[in-house]
Amino acid sequence: MFCWFYSFQLHAQIAPKREFRGVWIATVSNIDWPSQQGLSPVTQMEEFRYILDEHQKNGINALVVQVRPTTDALYRSSRELWSHWLSGKQGEAPNPPYDPLAFQIEEAHKRGMEFHAWFNPYRAIHDTISANIAPNHITKTRPEWFVTYAGKKYFKPGLPEVREYIVGIILDVVQRYDVDAIHFDDYFYPYPTRDTFPDDDDFAQYGAGFVNKDDWRRHNVDEVIRVLSDSIKAVKPHVKFGISPFGIWRNKKEDPRGSDTNGLTNYGQLYADIRGWLEKGWIDYNVPQLYFNIGYQVADYAKLLDWWSKNNFGKHLYIGQGTYRVNTDARVKEWYNPLETGNQLRLNRQTPNVQGSVFFSSKSVMSNPLGVQDTLRKDFYKYPALVPAMPWLDDVAPLAPTELKATSTLDGIHLAWKAPAKAPDGEMARYYVVYRTPKGTDIDVENPAHILRIHHGGPAYLDQSAVSGQRYTYLVTAVDRLHNESRPSETVKAKRK
Repeated sequence: MFCWFYSFQLHAQIAPKREFRGVWIATVSNIDWPSQQGLSPVTQMEEFRYILDEHQKNGINALVVQVRPTTDALYRSSRELWSHWLSGKQGEAPNPPYDPLAFQIEEAHKRGMEFHAWFNPYRAIHDTISANIAPNHITKTRPEWFVTYAGKKYFKPGLPEVREYIVGIILDVVQRYDVDAIHFDDYFYPYPTRDTFPDDDDFAQYGAGFVNKDDWRRHNVDEVIRVLSDSIKAVKPHVKFGISPFGIWRNKKEDPRGSDTNGLTNYGQLYADIRGWLEKGWIDYNVPQLYFNIGYQVADYAKLLDWWSKNNFGKHLYIGQGTYRVNTDARVKEWYNPLETGNQLRLNRQTPNVQGSVFFSSKSVMSNPLGVQDTLRKDFYKYPALVPAMPWLDDVAPLAPTELKATSTLDGIHLAWKAPAKAPDGEMARYYVVYRTPKGTDIDVENPAHILRIHHGGPAYLDQSAVSGQRYTYLVTAVDRLHNESRPSETVKAKRK
C-alpha cells in the first residue's frame, strides 16, 4: 500500500494536471519567426503553423509572441509602422495583404493555446543609421521623445506623454484583438554600459519631489505598469498582464528582502520594481528569467527559484528557462550536461507556488539540444495540462455538460453531450476535457493520465484511439476562458467494436 501511495505521489509531482507550459516566439532579428525578412505571406503563415504544430506535440499550452519589438508593428496598425522584420523595409505592408496577429491568434486558439502578445515598451530602434529608418517613423516625427544610448534609440521613460503613448499603443491591441494576455520582458531602462543614461534634463523638468534620480526612474516605470494594469482590466477584465524580468530583483547585500545573489538587479539597474508590482497586485503573473545553472555562484538557479516562490504575493509564478544556453555556452560546463534542464524542471515542480515554465526560445526548443524537446514529449509534458486558473480574475466555474452518450462505431467511440447553459457570471464553456479510463479503473479527474483530450470544439468527440474489443469509462467537463473547470458530467461506458 505504501509503495502504491508513494508511486502515485511521485506521478502527481512529475505530471501536474494544471501547469503553464509556454514558449517565447521572438521576432526581433528574426530569431524565431519569420525565419528571414521579405518572405511571402504564404510562407510566413506556413512557418508559423509548423512552429505551432511542433509545440503542440511538445505539450505547450501558451505562446508568448513578440508583436512590437522595436516601436513597430507585426500587426495592422494605424499608429505604428509595419515592422521591417516582416518585409525587410520599415513601413512596408505584407503583400498580398494579411494581418499576422489576427492569423496567429486564430491558429493558437485552434490548437488550444493561449496567446500572449509580447511588447517591448521602450526600445525604439536597433539600427540608428538614418537611411534605414522610414521618414514617418516616430523617432523622426517626435525626436524629442527619444534618446540614443549604447548604439540604440529608446523612448525617454520620464516624459508623461511617452508613458501615455506606450499605454495607448498596447490598449489598441487589447481592444481590437482576441489576445489572452499582454506580456513585457526584461527591457525597461536599458541594461547599463560604462556610459550614464542621459536623462539629466528630464529629471530637472519632471523630478520634483524625488530626492534621487533612481527613485524617479523607478516611478516612471511604475506609472506605465500601474496605468496599463488598470486600463487593461477596464477594457477587457479577462486579459492577463504579465512581466518576465531579469532573474534578480535585489541582492541581499543591498536589501535584506533580496536574494542570496551578487548580480545586476531589476531594482537597481533596470529600475523595474517587479516585487513591488506583485505586492500591489498590478500584474497577474511573473516569469523571472532564471537563465542560470543550478549551483552558479553569482546567481544560483535553485536559490533564485526558492526566493521568487516566497515573493509572488499570491500571483502566478512561471519560470523562464534558458534553453538557448543548452549545449551552446562553452563558458559553463553545466549547460553541456544533458540532465541540467530536467533537473531544473523537477526542481520547479518540487517548489511551492511555481506553476509552470516558459522556454526561451522556440527555435532553441525545436532544435532539441541535448534532447530537451524529446524530454518534454516523452516525460515532462507527456500528459496534457490545463492552464492554471486565476481566481482573482474569475472564480466562477461553468455548469457541467449533461446527457453524455457514447456510441461504438467502426471508426471509434463517438461521444456526444449537451453543452451547458451560461454560468452565473454569464460565461459559456470555452472548451471541454474528455476523461477516459480502461475497464476496472475509476476516473480520477485530478490525474492527468486520465485525460484523453483537451477538446477545443463542439459538444462531441470521436475517440479513435480506443482499442477494438476494449471497454472504457468516459466523462466530460466544461472549462471557461480563464480555465475554471466544471463538475464532471455523468459517466458512460462503451466497448469499441
